[in-house]
Amino acid sequence: MPELPEVEGVVRDLRPIIEGKTIASVTLSQTVYAAHEAGKQAIVKNAAPQHFEQMLQGMTIEQLQRRSKYIFFHLKKDGESYVLVNHLGMTGAWFVVNDVLDIKEDKFRKHIHAIFTLTSGELLVYSDIRRFGELRFIKEIAEHAPLLKMAPEPFDAEASDFFLTQSNKPRFAKKAIKEVIMDGQVISGCGNIYATESLFKMKIHPAKPTSEVVQEQKLELFQVICAVLQESIDSGGSTISDYRSINGDAGTMQHRLKMYGKKQCLTCGTTTESMVIAGRTSTYCPQCQK
Repeated sequence: MPELPEVEGVVRDLRPIIEGKTIASVTLSQTVYAAHEAGKQAIVKNAAPQHFEQMLQGMTIEQLQRRSKYIFFHLKKDGESYVLVNHLGMTGAWFVVNDVLDIKEDKFRKHIHAIFTLTSGELLVYSDIRRFGELRFIKEIAEHAPLLKMAPEPFDAEASDFFLTQSNKPRFAKKAIKEVIMDGQVISGCGNIYATESLFKMKIHPAKPTSEVVQEQKLELFQVICAVLQESIDSGGSTISDYRSINGDAGTMQHRLKMYGKKQCLTCGTTTESMVIAGRTSTYCPQCQK
């Protein structure tokens, strides 16, 4: 699943290409239409596909913003402001091309679910192989309650104090520290990959109860998470399977990972072990992480 660094990379790539441009039309896939007809809101949320296509027509993309793992397309039409909220899910990807055949990989071309034709002639294409992503058109952020519950951006000045306050709450005391740092209401944008890496750097066992991580360790852990996220942003994100930038290129952070997906600890050579925490496979070194 794309985490904060991967989503940040997509936004940075899209901004100079599509900001200020206007959507001439939107075409959704027959897969989206069929899912909605069957009572399942695949990709497009809180709107019928035909209505979604009609609403977006004529919208100008004023600004792109990343918030945690979400992309906010700030739109305007006839003086009114709107927001298209996108979550990439497990395999979502954006491309800007002149023709869908310009998308390099066949697996992405086969799973195109939304084509935004811009008045400039370019196509803004959303592909999603597993269809866990979402496109949600709303008037303002407050219309979708989960967006209001997100923790501050990890690089914001108040984020560390917020993290300490949240993680010290009684409801988190018995939970595994890894589950807590993957909670978007505690810290934004840290998923399985970067939680795994950060805990390994700190030599903390992922299943350690949060109450047993002392305050000084928590603060250092937060700082390590921020450093790992920034390193990944600078490296173009991690391409483990299906993440791609808008031109189809892979990131390079996967070559820098020290624990995620490893069979042996790169520090001591011990065979790594894994366990499921909060529904995610957690790899760790039984020798280094206590």
